[in-house]
Order: sequence, then structure tokens, then C-alpha cells
Amino acid sequence: MTRKVGVIGMGNVGSTVAHYIVAMGFADDLVLIDKNEAKVKADALDFEDAMANLPFHTNITVNDYSALKDADVIVSALGNIKLQDNPNADRFAELPFTRQAVKEVAQKIKESGFNGKIVAITNPVDVITSLYQKITGLPKNHVLGTGTLLDSARMKRAVAERLNLDPRSVDGYNLGEHGNSQFTAWSTVRVLGRPLTELADKRGLDLEELDKEAKMGGWTVFQGKKYTNYGVATAAVKLVNAILSDSLTELPVSNFREEYGVYLSYPAVVGRDGVVEQAQLDLTEEELQKLQTSADFIKEKYQESLQAKD
Repeated sequence: MTRKVGVIGMGNVGSTVAHYIVAMGFADDLVLIDKNEAKVKADALDFEDAMANLPFHTNITVNDYSALKDADVIVSALGNIKLQDNPNADRFAELPFTRQAVKEVAQKIKESGFNGKIVAITNPVDVITSLYQKITGLPKNHVLGTGTLLDSARMKRAVAERLNLDPRSVDGYNLGEHGNSQFTAWSTVRVLGRPLTELADKRGLDLEELDKEAKMGGWTVFQGKKYTNYGVATAAVKLVNAILSDSLTELPVSNFREEYGVYLSYPAVVGRDGVVEQAQLDLTEEELQKLQTSADFIKEKYQESLQAKD
């Protein structure tokens, strides 16, 4: 079976996603789309120049929405990262730009006859994922956002550093908005076969500090180089591969939760049919309150986007 992936938006993140896919041979066909024709053509040529030295071949198509019709997955990586250069470290600073761009792109995706899965990276990702689903009319379980898959990885890195472990040895989730209202659900975090909350005192861990480090990880990277790309691109490709390979992996991604009436990050099992099952965590009262606050915030911003006259 041929694996076909589209990447829309070839900035720092989109080009990193595309490079990872090409270098690792994750797709047979790759469709690259960007408004900057010179840039996307240059990237395509650069990838083709790399292929003689790679163990895989990828067929590349540039700026052709009709080529998305039979794609398995489309990754939305469009954005304007410069807008995030604000003192509040607020991903919603991009919304006036991205909601307008996404409304155009989603319409073109719909017109192409695309019937696969969408993975959104574009910020603010929970609101943008909602917009893609509404405009394309695709089933809710076929439209996902990377959400806190990245923030959970940042939390694992922070915890693992303190305990001198590989981050893959830490289990647990950050939940809610991929943004300032997200939080680490410490009741879900386990390490060395035990709840982290049990180890925290013995090991001198400050959970509040670790939560902040996970939340602000993107901002720290952004301050250093004025964009982030490797962490989020890796999260996106992991999600794409879970769909392509039907791996049925449980991941904290932005998915539509009926009880909150909105897209937010909560663990879900992802496979070829998108979200195939949703987890039900046993959260504490405090965590449930934080999740509700996050859901309300996303919902408010989504409604604003629907009413905006862009």
C-alpha cells in the first residue's frame, strides 16, 4: 500500500517534518504546499539532492492541492511564528493570522476531495484543529492536533533530568490546551514503577517548578532561536506514523471530547481510523477543575474565530 502524506506550510516546522519523513522513508509520496513558491521548490530540490545518499526514495509533488485527494494524512504546519515574539509567551497571538489562512486552506483541502486524516500543528492548535474539522466536514475522529504530545515530552524530559533517567522511562500526561492553561496531571505520572507523587519528597522534586518548565519549554527554545521545530516536528511525525501504520498507540493529542464539547489534549488511541478510542483518566478534583478551565478558554477562542470577519 502506497503511503502518501501532504505537508502544508514549509516554514521551520513544516520543512523539519518533511525532512524527517524523507530521511526516514516514512512516505512513498510527499506533497509539499506553501504560498512561497520559490521556497517550497527549493526545499523539494534539496530533498531530491539528498536522495542519492539516502536508503529511501520519496516521490515529491509541489503546490498541487489536487494531489491531496488520495493522501493518507495532511500535516498543517502553516503559521507566522514572528507573531509569538510577545512578552506573554502566548500562542493565541498567531490566531488572527492563522484562522484566516486555515479557512482558505481547509476550503481547498475540501475541494480536492481529500478523505484522509488531518494532523494540525498550526497554533493555537486546539482552536485550529476545530476549524479544520468544521470547514472540511471530516469526521471529528479524523482531525487531530499534536496538542500536548509535545508538552508531555517536555515534562518527561524535565522529570528524567532530575532523576537521571531516559525520558522514555517516564509515563504520564500534560492535559488541556497546548498553551498557557495546560497543566501536568501529576496523578498520571509514573516512574520506576511508582507514582511520581510518591517519589517527589524523597527525591526533592518541586512539582510546581517541573510543571512550569514543561509549560515554558517552547518559550525557552523560542527565546534562543526565535522558532521551535525539532520537538514539535517529531511529535507530528510520531502521530502521522501512528495513523499510517495503524499502530493503535495511546497519545495525548488534541481530540474532540464530547463531555467538554471542544478539542483539547487528552489521551486517545490513534490508528489508521484516526482516534479509535478515548481514554478515561481517574483525575483528581483539582486536575478536573484545571481541565474544565482549559476547555472553557479554548471554547471561547473558537467561538471568537467563527464570528471573526477575516
